[in-house]
Amino acid sequence: DRDGKARLVTLELDARSLAEHAKSLDGRVDFLLNATLGLVGLEQNTIVKIFSVLAVIFMPPTLIASIYGMNFHDMPELDTSWGYPAALLLMVASVASTFAVFKWKRWL
Repeated sequence: DRDGKARLVTLELDARSLAEHAKSLDGRVDFLLNATLGLVGLEQNTIVKIFSVLAVIFMPPTLIASIYGMNFHDMPELDTSWGYPAALLLMVASVASTFAVFKWKRWL
């Protein structure tokens, strides 16, 4: 009977030790999961930032193209030979200036 009690005490100590070890492992896994999610979040933020910058860079040319796409008859630059190249130049200049501002502010 004493032998059985000794074994039960040993098993109880082993079970407590394993429970503490499992608790420690749970904490480590939780830490690693949070660290991984943090790194994934940082990478997603970088990707979203790039998409946002590209959207803002190409917004002015889209506005210019949509205005010229309305086909108004009272646009004086439509009757001149320089109207189309001027619109293209304005689009390129707006992209270049927006890109330069983003580079200057170190957003790219």
